[in-house]
Amino acid sequence: MHRRREGFRLRGWSQCPQWLRNWSNVFEMVFEGGIIVGVMTARPTIHDVAAAAGVSVATVSKAVNGRYGVAPATATRVLEVVRELGYESSLVASSMRSRRTGVIGVLVAGFEPFSAEILKGVGSVLAESRFDLLAYSGSHEGEQEGWERRSLSRLSGTLIDGAILVTPTVVSAPSDIPLVAVDPHTGRADLPTVESDNFGGALLAIRHLVALGHRRIGFVAGRGDLRSARLREAGYRAALAEAGIAFDERLLRVGNYHRDTARRPASSLLSLPDRPSAVFAANDVSALAIIETAAHLGLAVPHDLSVVGFDDVPEAARFDPPLTTVRQPMQTLGATATEMLIALMSGREPRSLHVQLPTQLVRRATTGPPA
Repeated sequence: MHRRREGFRLRGWSQCPQWLRNWSNVFEMVFEGGIIVGVMTARPTIHDVAAAAGVSVATVSKAVNGRYGVAPATATRVLEVVRELGYESSLVASSMRSRRTGVIGVLVAGFEPFSAEILKGVGSVLAESRFDLLAYSGSHEGEQEGWERRSLSRLSGTLIDGAILVTPTVVSAPSDIPLVAVDPHTGRADLPTVESDNFGGALLAIRHLVALGHRRIGFVAGRGDLRSARLREAGYRAALAEAGIAFDERLLRVGNYHRDTARRPASSLLSLPDRPSAVFAANDVSALAIIETAAHLGLAVPHDLSVVGFDDVPEAARFDPPLTTVRQPMQTLGATATEMLIALMSGREPRSLHVQLPTQLVRRATTGPPA
């Protein structure tokens, strides 16, 4: 018979799972001789899961979505209750059953020219595969670090099967899905990476300026936590030493790879009494900030100031004047990272866990002999 029972104990009660003992008042129970043999109930909600697990609704949401901020023991307890109650929630439920979504995530701090070119390369490979692409920007305004940890906790295992991290600040974030980093952070050597020859590219830029006759060459550096920025600065210093030019700390500024944050360092550099006759920028958007700042100060490029960038984003050829820059194969970076990730997701080892692609100098109209 079917009867609602509330506020009492039954024979066999101690053998019932904890969630059932916590929530006897919401179930219709079937008894034979006082022993529970079946349970019939309405579809459980997230509130039922929270009460049965003894946690908040927010904690349940974080646990089932794999988000950061839940203790492992708590997450395990919540997921046990989820399975026992049969709680389901759209894509989360589907992914919990199959553990496969068929989606590759590309996680970026922001959608800017470099990451846009990376995405084109990723898309070119996925167009010929069974995987879909999810591009996700997890950084908030003013946030410098840690966005990828939060992004991975939100997406991994429920929305994506693997991820490509573009210029990540933290690559030690735990993850239960395969990861590949493009233009990586300076830490964690075991993470598969794809990057350009940043040191060699900087050598090309400075050698070009030296060949034109420049001796006072400034440098607007990138983000210090990224290996690319450190290698470009190392290449700058090495090329100066190769040419017999002493490194001058006063000619070094940090622009952090962003147009807005590069303007003030550029102005400081170009306002020196003995300003440089040429400046190497760690990326093209910083180079644009330098050119704009030079114009504001009444300096003509390249007559008064030569400028070299790094990346060769599509806009570089449309700068006024068109930018001399170091080309890195950004779309190939994205394509290579995708091929590596698909191999890892298939249980295969990539041919190499650390891939470096060559760079080349592209001569345009922003460099010339010193005045």
